[in-house]
Amino acid sequence: MLLTLVVLYLLVTIAIGLVAAKRVKNSADFAVAGRRLPLVMIVTTTFATWFGSETVLGIPAKFVNGGLGSVVEDPFGAGSCLILVGVFFAAKLYRMNLMTISDYFRERYGRLVEVVCSVIIMVSYLGWVSAQVTALGLVFHVLSGEAISVPLGMVIGVVSILAYTLLGGMWSVAVTDFIQMIILVVGLSVLSVFAAGLAGGADKVVSLALSRDMFNFWPEPNAKDILFFFAAAITIMLGSIPQQDVFQRVMSANSLHAATRGPIIGGVCYILFAFVPMFLVASALIIMPGQTEALLKDDPQKILPTLVIEHMPFVMQVLFFGALLSAIKSCASATLLAPSVTFVENIWRQFRPRMSDQQELHTMRITVLCFSSLVLIYAMAMQGTSIYEMVSGAYQVTLVGAFVPLVAGLYWQRATTQGAVFAIVLGLLSWGMFMATPAGEAFPAQLAGVLAAFVGMVAGSLGPQALGNKHASHHKHPGLGKPGEGAV
Repeated sequence: MLLTLVVLYLLVTIAIGLVAAKRVKNSADFAVAGRRLPLVMIVTTTFATWFGSETVLGIPAKFVNGGLGSVVEDPFGAGSCLILVGVFFAAKLYRMNLMTISDYFRERYGRLVEVVCSVIIMVSYLGWVSAQVTALGLVFHVLSGEAISVPLGMVIGVVSILAYTLLGGMWSVAVTDFIQMIILVVGLSVLSVFAAGLAGGADKVVSLALSRDMFNFWPEPNAKDILFFFAAAITIMLGSIPQQDVFQRVMSANSLHAATRGPIIGGVCYILFAFVPMFLVASALIIMPGQTEALLKDDPQKILPTLVIEHMPFVMQVLFFGALLSAIKSCASATLLAPSVTFVENIWRQFRPRMSDQQELHTMRITVLCFSSLVLIYAMAMQGTSIYEMVSGAYQVTLVGAFVPLVAGLYWQRATTQGAVFAIVLGLLSWGMFMATPAGEAFPAQLAGVLAAFVGMVAGSLGPQALGNKHASHHKHPGLGKPGEGAV
């Protein structure tokens, strides 16, 4: 019965997404919803961008083992990313009227930097989307009593997301996000109240967490621990800023007000609501102490599903898996769309410069299908990897390769193409060297990479110019007009 209801829920979300897909008339509608989303939908879709499988399964597993300090990357870093985007980046980028974040790199630094940053951004999405696909496989495996294998569950999950993302793009993503986030917030809130009752009261859960030092946030006062703590904090906080999924939400807004306020509100809500799954897992230590301790050693990600299935009534099970699927599907649909749009707009277009808008729309849909297949293969190959670690590793590459050129381009007038190239090369090389050698155990690789990128940007921009700084001719996408308009 539970599996049947979940399948029905999937069918309903697909139907909603297909209805929203009727609004897609051109590539701008597909990529950025024609810049017509109101503030409330920008809030829900930015919130949904982050609230995925790692928030419901990965973060609580890390929290119950290592306390708040172990989850500084996510939710604290991830939520702070959205706040920083709203405060420092949204207004500047929104006024530029671009289709992708890589369009900015072309306008500021030229074609070479555009292509390289596009590749960096696309590669980073493999880990992020794969984490969502892995969680989908796990959900169907659990719901079917292990009759459905995890790989088959992954296939079912990806097909259910593709059913509306392929046709509706950002319009379908935004509308389904709006509905799924309501289900998510209501479902997890009711579950937390019920779990508190089973545990003897919320105060008992909080007392237990305090006794186990789970609220310890700051690292030990020594140089190494502080460095690794700081590096973990900035991985998603800064590494996600030059990402297409975040940029898409900014550019989808129907006004500058919505573009700037939406990410800020979404980021604050995300940080606050991420405590709900953490509370649920902490309550499991009281409700099922023996099972929880065993799962902590085996697979902490299974604590929450086990708590719900074995100790809660059927209604609560429906609420939990509805909320979990809402989180995963909303996150996965957004992150399947982003790299696909980037590929077509910033790489493929160079080989087909005279492509019509309808041809571009068709190509975007084909690319979503191809990227989904690639993600599915990668997720199957990475089975056994922690969901939290897959997400964390995904954004190190954009942190060291794309963050510095973006910030310098927006806030330092003397930044040049040569500086951007130096920043990318030094950032990636330093990060790779620290990742591949014992040096990474003494100093965090992502921090070494971003520091090297800053050095490269300054040295390359202020030094003798071997590379030209000619920008490409300004390319205004035919489907992007003023906020609230469709094709022009």
